[in-house]
Amino acid sequence: MPKAIRVHEVGGPEVLRWQEVSVPAPAAGQVRIRQAFVGLNFIDVYHRTGLYPQPLPFTPGMEGAGVITEVGQGVNDLRVGDRVAYAGGQPGAYAEERVLPADRVVGLPAEIETRTAAAMMLKGMTAQYLLRQTIDVRPGDTILLHAAAGGVGLIACQWAKALGATVIGTVGSDEKAQLAREHGCDHTIVYTREPFVQRVKEVTGGKGVRVVYDSVGKDTFLSSLDCLRPRGLLVLFGQASGPVAPFDPALLASKGCLYLTRPTLFTYTATREALLATARDLFEVVKAGRVDIPISGQYPLAEAAEAHRALEGRKTTGSTVLAA
Repeated sequence: MPKAIRVHEVGGPEVLRWQEVSVPAPAAGQVRIRQAFVGLNFIDVYHRTGLYPQPLPFTPGMEGAGVITEVGQGVNDLRVGDRVAYAGGQPGAYAEERVLPADRVVGLPAEIETRTAAAMMLKGMTAQYLLRQTIDVRPGDTILLHAAAGGVGLIACQWAKALGATVIGTVGSDEKAQLAREHGCDHTIVYTREPFVQRVKEVTGGKGVRVVYDSVGKDTFLSSLDCLRPRGLLVLFGQASGPVAPFDPALLASKGCLYLTRPTLFTYTATREALLATARDLFEVVKAGRVDIPISGQYPLAEAAEAHRALEGRKTTGSTVLAA
C-alpha cells in the first residue's frame, strides 16, 4: 500500500507519522497521481499546529508534482502518463499517491522539471498574484519584501526586479542577505540588528514604498505600515510570527490613508481559467530564465518532521522539497 504522513493530533513536528493509507480510484472529474516530489511551505506548519484547524486525522501539504496514473470519468484534458503539478486546495500532498479534482491540476511544459514544479507551484503562483494581480508592480516602483531569502521571497525578488522595480528585502542574517542580493534584491536589511523602518526611509529618501509584502504578521505589521508612502498598500499574505492583533482602522487614515489586504492563493486561482493563467505566467518567466527556482534542501517524505524543524528554526532558504 502507498504511504503518507498523517496527523492524528496537533502539535510539534513529532506528530507527523509515516503510515500506510488507502487511496481510492478517482471519481468523475478526478485524477490519481503518483507523486515524485512535494513542496514544503509554512502553511503546512499552521495546519500541523492547529493555527489553521483541519479535521483530524489529516495529511498535510499543499503542493506537489508527479505523474497521472488514472483518470476519472469526464476528464478530457489530462491523460494517464501526463506530468502534472498543483498547489492550494485541500491539504493532502504529503503522500506517495493521492486523488485530486482534475480542474485543480496543471500539466507541465517539457521545459519544467518535476522537482522544480513541486518547489515552485505554491510559492511561484503566490509571487505571481502578489506582483501582477494584488497590485501591478511597474518600472520605477520601490517595494519592501519581508523574508526576502525565503521560498516566496527569492522568487518575488527576481520577478519584481525583472518588472523594473527597486526591491528592499528584510532577512535574518548576513548569509541570507547575500542570497537575496544574488536573486535581485537591491537593498537588504538584516532585521536582527537594523531597524527596518529607518533603513527603508533612508533608501527612499523619506518617501516610503508603494507596497509592503508581509508574510511575517504580528512582529512586523505595525512597522510595515510605517514603511509605506501615503496611500500605499500593505499586503499581509502570511503570519509566520503569529496573527496580527485587532486594531482600529482609523490607524490607516492617520498613517496616510493606507490600504490593507489579506489575499490568498485560493481566491486568486478559484476558477480553472484563473489557475491556468496564473500558472502559465509563472511557467513563462521560469522558461525565459527571468526567474530561477532555488531549491536549497531535500528530505525523504518519511522524514517530513526534520524538514519542519528546519523550516521553523529559520534554517531554510529558498524552496525545500520532500521526495515521495
